[in-house]
This record gives sequence, C-alpha cells and structure tokens, in this order.
Amino acid sequence: VQLQASGGGLVQAGGSLRLSCVASGQSFSYYTVGWYRQAPGKEREFVAFIRYSGRRTDYADSVNGRFTISRDNAKNTVYLQMNSLEPEDTALYYCAARPCCSGSTSPNSYNYWGQGTQVTVSS
Repeated sequence: VQLQASGGGLVQAGGSLRLSCVASGQSFSYYTVGWYRQAPGKEREFVAFIRYSGRRTDYADSVNGRFTISRDNAKNTVYLQMNSLEPEDTALYYCAARPCCSGSTSPNSYNYWGQGTQVTVSS
C-alpha cells in the first residue's frame, strides 16, 4: 500500500489544520493507521493512531484534546484534525499503516510510511 500525506502548511498559534493520508494500491479498510511527527534535531514521535475499525483511537499526551484522528474507509483516507496549534507542534508529519487489528505507538510496528507533510506554527 502506498501512502500520501497532505494538508500541512504555515499557521499562526491557535489556528487549525487538517492533514489527510490517502492510501492507494489496495483497500485501506483493514489497516491500522498512525500519525507521527519529527521536528529538526528530534526523534520521530507518536501523535495518534486509529484502528482499522475506527472504534479505537489513542493520542500522545501532548496533543490529547487538541487533535482528532478519524477515517473514511470508503475514501481510503485517514484525517488528523489539529486545533489550538502551538509552536511546539511544528514538525514534519508522517502517516503510517500496519495490517489489521491492534493499534501501536511504536513506529517499528508500522510497515508502510508516507512521505511527510510539513506543519509550521508561528508564535
């Protein structure tokens, strides 16, 4: 499966962005999808995941209550709605997918990665 992340951009603190991760190559319906981010000089960190069914999600403490992950399997797309953005959210955001069922916060658990989309939040 190939993943294409988009929706990043430059926004002021307190603003919002919605990232999209579109899958091609095969149906997305049976993949758990995660979002990760990496700021310059820092390690890649977990942001959120959504299980294939959409019934379970999990978030990093730093984004919980501000970000919402969702999916539309009919469109082969997973979204990350980001509200109340802070300068600390500035990073390259990646989506990743793993077959089936359980969610994971570890990047090593994901088999497929998109190319990343840049989010920059100005103060």
